[in-house]
Amino acid sequence: MSDWAAKRFWSDVTVDLRGEDYVILLDKRLVKTPAKATLAVPSQAMAEAIAAEWEAQGEKIDPRTMPTTRSANAALDKVTPQQAEVAQLIAAYGEDDLLCYRAPSPDELVARQKEAWDPLLAWAAEHLDAPLRTVEGVMHVAQPANAVANLTAWVVTQSPFQLAALHDLVSMSGSLVIGLAAQAEAFAIDDLWTRSRLDELWQIEQWGQDDEADETASLKRSAFIHAHRFYKMS
Repeated sequence: MSDWAAKRFWSDVTVDLRGEDYVILLDKRLVKTPAKATLAVPSQAMAEAIAAEWEAQGEKIDPRTMPTTRSANAALDKVTPQQAEVAQLIAAYGEDDLLCYRAPSPDELVARQKEAWDPLLAWAAEHLDAPLRTVEGVMHVAQPANAVANLTAWVVTQSPFQLAALHDLVSMSGSLVIGLAAQAEAFAIDDLWTRSRLDELWQIEQWGQDDEADETASLKRSAFIHAHRFYKMS
């Protein structure tokens, strides 16, 4: 059963505007989400990206090659029915943001964290009105209530499609600030990914590379970049 895959059943893939949303049709039949909702998306660019994924399928359907379709499905099936809860889940990262927890030693790692993460916190303070405190170690540090409230405000106003993208940007980086900086394009997306992995890269320098860990990191990087692209299409 593990080798089973749905077979391609269509020949023609098109995009159509229905009201304010775009839909994808396979031989003039609407594409549905796993929860049987119509796959209706907010932009032509997103619809065309989804259509291209369906068009590129061979004899058997491979969902791993359809990231935009998967993200749109998540926005409709998972985020939309519980939008407020998802927004709060994402916003909670602002209370324990990766960038706020610093190594007490060695000096080189301390310096690298300061160089990589302080500019992000400075950006959050200036552009999001969210100055955050830092602490050595991993013990929780309470953040200013106004900063947490302002970060939350940037999250809760987003659409389900934007939240689907932000969820992945934040969960993979461990930082709400990084996720919001990615959405704002305040830093290059590859740069943000590298900054989020600073501690992991330090460990690799000390202990050497692991092939399995490298493969996992590569997949996460691709997913992070995809989430940024999905946000721009939303």
